[in-house]
Amino acid sequence: MGKITGFLEYKRIEESREPVAQRLRTWQEFVVALTADQAAVQGARCMDCGTPFCNSGCPVNNIIPDFNDLVYRNDWRRAAEVLHSTNNFPEFTGRVCPAPCEAACTLNINDDPVGIKSIEHAIADRAWAEGWVVPQPPAVKTGKKVAVVGSGPAGLAAAQQLARAGHDVTVFEKNSCIGGLLRYGIPDFKLEKTHIDRRVEQMRAEGVTFRTGVLVGAWPEGSAVANDATETIAADRLTAQFDAVLLAGGAEASRDLPVPGRDLEGVHFAMEFLPQQNKVNAGDRVRGQITARGKHVIVIGGGDTGSDCVGTSNRQGAASVTQFELMPMPPEHENKPLTWPYWPIKLRTSSSHEEGCQREFAIATKQFVGERKGGQLKALKTVQVQWRDGKMTEIPGTEKDHPADLVLLAMGFVSPVAAVLEAFEVDVDVRGNARAGTDDATGYRTNVDKVFAAGDMRRGQSLIVWAIREGRQAARAIDVYLMGASSLPR
Repeated sequence: MGKITGFLEYKRIEESREPVAQRLRTWQEFVVALTADQAAVQGARCMDCGTPFCNSGCPVNNIIPDFNDLVYRNDWRRAAEVLHSTNNFPEFTGRVCPAPCEAACTLNINDDPVGIKSIEHAIADRAWAEGWVVPQPPAVKTGKKVAVVGSGPAGLAAAQQLARAGHDVTVFEKNSCIGGLLRYGIPDFKLEKTHIDRRVEQMRAEGVTFRTGVLVGAWPEGSAVANDATETIAADRLTAQFDAVLLAGGAEASRDLPVPGRDLEGVHFAMEFLPQQNKVNAGDRVRGQITARGKHVIVIGGGDTGSDCVGTSNRQGAASVTQFELMPMPPEHENKPLTWPYWPIKLRTSSSHEEGCQREFAIATKQFVGERKGGQLKALKTVQVQWRDGKMTEIPGTEKDHPADLVLLAMGFVSPVAAVLEAFEVDVDVRGNARAGTDDATGYRTNVDKVFAAGDMRRGQSLIVWAIREGRQAARAIDVYLMGASSLPR
């Protein structure tokens, strides 16, 4: 724990942000991390609560009270060791994780929780700045070869763990750069890609081989998510050449909105829009880039992806940005005694919302309106809805037209792209995800010999921290499969 009476003496300190006008001029991160003294004060607030619910609230089970206490005592190097013992990439989660650990903090029952995420952010950045993050190559090689398909957080976590166990690991990525949705789905102003690049270099030094621009399996011709690929490898070739294969791709099949006018120019999935800007920021040329400059933008979907579309649209110079959410507006504050230690449903205002956005709740889109079929989008027809007993009904007389030049569909993802799973003949569940359990005996194994699945590929759309957990656990399962036992943590 931190200071015995710290939670009584100190209040929560939030990370600060650059002014809106300043941060809208760049694509760089704008969150200002806590100073060492501020982080120590936050660590001091960690109380001797007996049962640290924050540990179980964190999907990777970070040993949170320990690193809080170490920061309070100014032992940053040991804090970094404790943090990395459960989390391969704390610089990612310290920036973009929604922090379910803080919702589960015991102090959150009747006060503001400990700023766990900000402490994690500070530890991770300090570890890199001090040179404490170094390659950890294995002392002994096993001679076993593992292929990892997908280089998002699940694939990278699994690859790093397997390489440290002594296996020869090759990561296959269909895009031109490593990182998956970390690189192409999250805007640079939330996660600058230099953080990915230095982890890739660390993993290369640990023996991981990266192959980019490679499609695994038979993808539909002209697939939008496979534009960068220059090579195709058949599934049976991978299973023949490697002792184990881990499918760790993202849930890239976006949820569509099949209403009249969907074919109009100006209606796009969020994952058509966001990756293009990330590529431009990286210096790539993008022909026919979808841009919000000078346009009235409507984002349909109230989650993190929708928020990312809002922030990106504002930086591109949109004339206006409106965000639609089908569900009613949640309360500004949760009923803590009722919801703790679980993730509460409450109104969340992101940094992107603060930068300029009108938010509409309990609203459904009825039609996209244009001058002609397949022509340019001009407006949306909507209706207000109400929810009773879990059922949605339209409210008569609330129909409305909203001017719109660009609509971004950010309503979540339904499943992984089917092409990979079909190529390996992997059984899927009712949601289209790879069917694989998580128990110790057969964890993360699919119905196909040698083929495993983890992350979004197995559990569906989820958080980065869940992907890291699944990648780590899948690595242990593969190690057990190959060697009969494993020293990797589960």
